[in-house]
Amino acid sequence: MRRAPTAVSQVGTAREKALSELDPLTVTKLWDNPCWLSFRLNFVAFRFNDPVYRWIETRYGLVRPEFVALYAVGLRDGVAAKNIVASSGLPKNTLSRAIQRLLQRRLLRRETDPEDLRSFVLYLTGPGRAIFEETMPLMIQQQTAMLSALTDAEQRQLCELMDKLVIASPTWPNDLEKEGTAS
Repeated sequence: MRRAPTAVSQVGTAREKALSELDPLTVTKLWDNPCWLSFRLNFVAFRFNDPVYRWIETRYGLVRPEFVALYAVGLRDGVAAKNIVASSGLPKNTLSRAIQRLLQRRLLRRETDPEDLRSFVLYLTGPGRAIFEETMPLMIQQQTAMLSALTDAEQRQLCELMDKLVIASPTWPNDLEKEGTAS
């Protein structure tokens, strides 16, 4: 079994104490796991997403796909639904329903794309912008708390490494059976 790579310099009393406070299965998944990358990415993402999306749903009545769409448009007004699908990893039909609900709630508005008159682009309305602006500090606070274990240089390095993975993602298989991995 391939173990997760570890840095020898990380071994120390503080690390040993931290490990003793983790669930034993979490420790196993960290160091005795052939899919170490998937575990780490999912664990960290869940620890960010779960409290954030629960708070947003409770406060604004928006489920995750709805907020994913609202957040995307908040980052870049005038974006098409297909771009939200491509950047979120959520299925097209899920995001389509989410966008319809946001349009019905008047948190988004749809306009004809001036560059392609057959397509539509999305914009935040005033209430949609207010939700986006109100959620950002909480999300930044959660991210800051999570990144506080890293130095500024480590945070930059992590960002650069994650950038490389995202940029390489179009080359990854989308369907494992088509790639010949099914038995």
